[in-house]
Amino acid sequence: MFSFVFLAVSTLAILFSLRVSAQQAAPATPAVVQPGAPGKPTRSLPATTKGKLPPASLADVQFMQGMIMHHAQAVEMTALIESHTENKDVRSLGSRISRSQSDEIKFMKRWLVSRGQSTDMPHEHMSHGNMSHESMGLMPGMLTAEQMEALRRARGEEFDRLFLKGMIQHHGGALTMVKDLFDTAGAGQDAELFNFATDVDSGQRAEIRIMQSILERKPLEDKR
Repeated sequence: MFSFVFLAVSTLAILFSLRVSAQQAAPATPAVVQPGAPGKPTRSLPATTKGKLPPASLADVQFMQGMIMHHAQAVEMTALIESHTENKDVRSLGSRISRSQSDEIKFMKRWLVSRGQSTDMPHEHMSHGNMSHESMGLMPGMLTAEQMEALRRARGEEFDRLFLKGMIQHHGGALTMVKDLFDTAGAGQDAELFNFATDVDSGQRAEIRIMQSILERKPLEDKR
């Protein structure tokens, strides 16, 4: 009996010792290391340290705010397609534009909010600076109220023609906005914004070519 008790106590002691050793050998919480400036040592920061996004330039913020407005009109235009035409090419293209630009609006809003910026462009920036378009405050390429009303009234082949011409104009304005951004000193340096703007440029150039090829078919076929 004594031997059994002694064996049990010894086993528990060994297990406790192993547990304590394992806890002592556990690696410490990794430190956040901040590289020093040239000629300066690195610094160890608390593990709770959180990274901060670099400040966005005013041109970056205005570009994103303006492009949200710009994309919103494109989505509004594509929403008319279902009830205004049966043309399969126009329907397919409209679905692609609506899906991509809706997703991009969400991205742009997240980008602005994460930097403490409003998702709406202040009124004073709508008709001034590089991102301006006429005195009415539209972004480059955006359809006027009269153009939008004509699009709403049209049906069938007439709608197809107005939609394609209007969207080519609209996409051309987006290309102008990207160019203005990259032509502005210090703008477009943010990695996320740079990738987004270059994607907008390449994607909308490709869609312009598609729309031009549809328009070149005379007359436009109302494919069913």
